[in-house]
Amino acid sequence: MNKKASNVISRRGFLGTSAAALAGLTIIPRHAVSGLGHIAPSDKLNIAGVGIGGMGRNNLANVAKTENIVALCDVDWRGQTLKVFETYPGAKQYKDYRIMLDSQKEIDAVIVATSDHTHAVISMETMRRGKHVFTQKPLTHTVYEAKALANAAKEYKVATQMGNQGQATDGPRRLREMIWDGVIGPIREVHVWTDRPNNGLFKTYWPQGVNRPEETPPTPENLDWDLFVGPAPVRPYHPAYHPFRWRGWWDFGTGALGDIGCHSLDPISRALKLKYPSTIQAVSTLVNKETYPLGSIVKYEFPASEGMPPVSLTWYDGGLRPLILPELEEGMKMGTGGTLYVGDNGKILNDTILPASLRKSYKPPKPYIPSSPGHEEEWILACKGGDPPGSNFSWAGPLTETVLLGNVALRMELKEKLGGTILKWDPDKYSFINLPEADQFLHCEYRQGWNL
Repeated sequence: MNKKASNVISRRGFLGTSAAALAGLTIIPRHAVSGLGHIAPSDKLNIAGVGIGGMGRNNLANVAKTENIVALCDVDWRGQTLKVFETYPGAKQYKDYRIMLDSQKEIDAVIVATSDHTHAVISMETMRRGKHVFTQKPLTHTVYEAKALANAAKEYKVATQMGNQGQATDGPRRLREMIWDGVIGPIREVHVWTDRPNNGLFKTYWPQGVNRPEETPPTPENLDWDLFVGPAPVRPYHPAYHPFRWRGWWDFGTGALGDIGCHSLDPISRALKLKYPSTIQAVSTLVNKETYPLGSIVKYEFPASEGMPPVSLTWYDGGLRPLILPELEEGMKMGTGGTLYVGDNGKILNDTILPASLRKSYKPPKPYIPSSPGHEEEWILACKGGDPPGSNFSWAGPLTETVLLGNVALRMELKEKLGGTILKWDPDKYSFINLPEADQFLHCEYRQGWNL
């Protein structure tokens, strides 16, 4: 099927079928297949990619080692997208994920790596049809969407994974073992920072702290701008938004906190057994209704949990960071990004125990948290009936909610009131109990024709 034909298949509407994606599939156990490393065709998943020009390209490459790539979907048929089309010539090509899902019922699982604001609608429709889903971080654009996806994953009983691949590495596992061993005593304070959206030498990955461009250049021929805008309010095309530069815009992205938070807060949350914060407050450089600020500091307070004391967690972005530690040794630097755990008996800067005397005297426990087979591999095994992946939506949903609650505290519309008010969050009531008007920023209104 050529590109034009695959993109004009008539839509049959949202079918909402709940038949299991693997129903009727005959699975031949790998150990029963002759030849080391050989995987029987019946043991392979049929996987589709939606948003394939960025991280989706990497995710596809990782699953293509063992599975079938049968469909590729992207609103922009230029640049990297064309290279991915060439990599998987047997996969059918689409611009609209809904047409793809209507047309290819043999799809078992979908990788979603689009802009933040379309993660939820695509992932939800995928799960509604009984298909497994891997969604890039942050899981969603809004706090409400994260909770909705976590609930849907349980309802539809599909295998899910968020794309914060660091959770599958051994480093965070060894860190947890040391913290649980009491290496620095009870931890009551954590600091985490990034230079995003900066990329050194005052260059930026994407624009923040800017207003909407006034000029309206023509939309590139092979970009479906209406599909890119999706559930967001309509606005004219501009290269300030796409490709990739969407992340700093309130309507499309989640800023530096959304970009890095699901990576850097994941190991902290696992080690200290955190879930939802009780309070959030923030300060920032100038902020407007179009883009996130150039730099911000967000402070979360977490209640005691599972034998762990209450924790104060402070986030810094835009090149801001904690002040230099007196325990730093010669040659050490705080760096442009990092994590600092402050315990009663010492500190851990990234993976280094401070002071040196404690580091030299401490003997870590024998590793006991099992290694991961790999981030995408966890998901593939779960799709085939294995254990839930490490960042399945039951974990990734609450983590994303916590991250995005910080963005609510940065809203320009709340700035005056938040100058004298610390937001108090009640996860059971799902509300800011001392500032109900902040609840409007837990979600956003979709434009007509789009819904969860």
